[in-house]
Amino acid sequence: MENYNLFFILLWLPWSFFILGDSQLLNSQTQALLQLKKHLEYPKQLDSWYDRRTMFCFLPPSSKVNISCEFHSVTELKIMGDKPSIEVTDFHGFPIPNQTLSLSFSMDSFVTTLTRLTSLKVLSLVSLGIWGPLPNKIHRLSSLECLDLSSNFLFGSIPPKVSTMVKIQTLVLDDNFFNDTVHVFDFTSNLTSLSLKNNKLKQGPLDFTSLTHLKVLDLSGNRLYSHLPTIPKGLIMVSLNRNSFDGEIPTQYTLLTHLQHLDISFNNLISIPPASLFSLPNISSLNLASNMLSGSLGYYNLTCGNNLEFVDISDNRLTGSLPSCLNSESGNKVVNFSGNCLSIDHHHQHPLSYCRDKVHKDQSTQNANGLGVSVSLIVGIVVIIVLLGIAFVIICRHYCHRRISEQHLLHKSVHENSATGFSSEILNNARYISETTKLGTQGLPPCRSFTLEELNEATNNFDNSAFLGEGSYGKLYKGRLEGGSQVAIRCLPTTKKYWIRNLKLRLDMLAKIRHPHLVAILGHCIEVKQDDGSVNRVFLVYEYIPNGNFRSYLSENCVGEVLNWSERLAVLIGVCKAVQFLHTGIIPGFFHNRLKTNNILLNEHRMAKLNDYGLSIISEETNNNYKVKGEDPKSWQMTRLEDDVYSFGLILLETMIGCSLAAKKEGTLRDELACLSKQEGRGRLMNPVVSATASQESISIVISITNKCIFPELWSRPSFEDILWNLQYAAQVQDQIVNKD
Repeated sequence: MENYNLFFILLWLPWSFFILGDSQLLNSQTQALLQLKKHLEYPKQLDSWYDRRTMFCFLPPSSKVNISCEFHSVTELKIMGDKPSIEVTDFHGFPIPNQTLSLSFSMDSFVTTLTRLTSLKVLSLVSLGIWGPLPNKIHRLSSLECLDLSSNFLFGSIPPKVSTMVKIQTLVLDDNFFNDTVHVFDFTSNLTSLSLKNNKLKQGPLDFTSLTHLKVLDLSGNRLYSHLPTIPKGLIMVSLNRNSFDGEIPTQYTLLTHLQHLDISFNNLISIPPASLFSLPNISSLNLASNMLSGSLGYYNLTCGNNLEFVDISDNRLTGSLPSCLNSESGNKVVNFSGNCLSIDHHHQHPLSYCRDKVHKDQSTQNANGLGVSVSLIVGIVVIIVLLGIAFVIICRHYCHRRISEQHLLHKSVHENSATGFSSEILNNARYISETTKLGTQGLPPCRSFTLEELNEATNNFDNSAFLGEGSYGKLYKGRLEGGSQVAIRCLPTTKKYWIRNLKLRLDMLAKIRHPHLVAILGHCIEVKQDDGSVNRVFLVYEYIPNGNFRSYLSENCVGEVLNWSERLAVLIGVCKAVQFLHTGIIPGFFHNRLKTNNILLNEHRMAKLNDYGLSIISEETNNNYKVKGEDPKSWQMTRLEDDVYSFGLILLETMIGCSLAAKKEGTLRDELACLSKQEGRGRLMNPVVSATASQESISIVISITNKCIFPELWSRPSFEDILWNLQYAAQVQDQIVNKD
């Protein structure tokens, strides 16, 4: 017997370890859960999520939190908070103390973290104070079958990319503040339950017939108008109450043979309800209350379905006698019919004249509304024509005056110091976030206008000894100003004719940008042709960064020390922060920044600084200005430079491979990136320094985000906030491995 017990224990132990191990999460999944806790600002429901040693898959489920796992991954995550949105009557897109998460909460970053849980099938995040627009990247949860984000503070539109979530069956977004139109194509055809009640959605005619698997549809408590939506025949429950639907009840609704519950109360529906609606074979609850239904129910021999238990036709304009099948004394049905003009004594009915007057008044109101719309349309067209005429006169006078005063403005621009602030035109046409523009200004001289004589003196008349190289935006020279400080001077030849005032405004805008990871622009100079007064050359004066560009530190052939993986990640993170600032930190943002590894400079502390940013606002003639000696016009630069995300993806790839990608075709780049996704490909292509110093998990994160950056479709590429999160996460994973060793 003892031998038998020992045999059983020995047999069970390996299986128990297998089961225990199978329930343990991957490190990336654990980190994602802890990051979610941080995003949600440490709610008390998640107090048991201590650190990465927490046994998440073995935490006991509760009414507030539940986690399920399979194959080392989270498959179900349910969190119930204590910040219900139903206590707030209106939400304007700004955080509310004690109701929403704080101002630092980012819905985009939050969803990015959620997408790390790649095996999620069920996600329920209710009453957590989550606020902001729901980002399109929610579709990356491609395994999701059930999504419930009800009772939060989400607003804007429902992302179109929801249509690509082919596995989703249940979508619940109740009690939020979605206020855009409802696009039916946003939803996948596999949906069985769609609930969007108590939002602020608005839309004209709707057609849900493409959702052939839909069983439950709840759009109640919104601002939907026009006619009732067209719905699929398989629906079982439909709630369209408390909207502004008008017109008659469609005859299509009488063909819904599976329908059990229909609530279209509190709308503006008119005419007599179809008789066959009451006799649907499976209908059990029918609510038509508080509409403008009118006419006599006694004109036809109305019959009721065998399963009908509840009917509410109260507060309409119905007249005549009550059909026998709706008599409260017949069967076990509950029938509400008060507030009409039915010929029934002592049942809270209005006199017949009341309903007739109401119907006549409603018709008159509709006719008046139609006439009012027509008159408003005509008046609006006349007003637009008048305004266009006035605008044309103003523009003509403005440009005539501008041509006369150009030379005066140039003379003034040379002497004025722009460090005192923006011109009035900039302030009227662009909004700057003041705190972020102050970043990185410490120790830098104020931005100013330079004379051509100053630049000639600084470069010894642009002598060859001062020449640093030639790039996409002209020649670059090293100079020394009168005070002794070193600068880099970029000469921008212009093929486009600018009004000097317009060019001056653009330069002022560019010169005000400051960020720790941007090479600061210290000033500018405009050279004018003597014969016609047009712009000949534009000079930009930058701070001088002495330690070369990023590309020179990526391969073994570089002069200095090659950067290891952690140092490369630090550079990438710095550049990513700079580009994110250019995109979102200033308005209007700069989106075409010609990102390349040789435009990333390193200072004496090896801190990255991006150069040649924002110059697209000056050099707009791309076909002329982007031709560089020795550069293949069919290479990736010529076709993809317009997109910073794509260009940054190539920087990521070059950082891993360690060689320039300038001469490689797009197909070759994709093949190389595909090889990096496999272990044998990494050994063949990856830079030896990267292979020796990078952890596999860290490099896998960067490969994954690189794949997304160079995705062919623009709309599928990530935002820079998303890229930054991935890089910081990769650096965090790398640091943990290094510290452990």
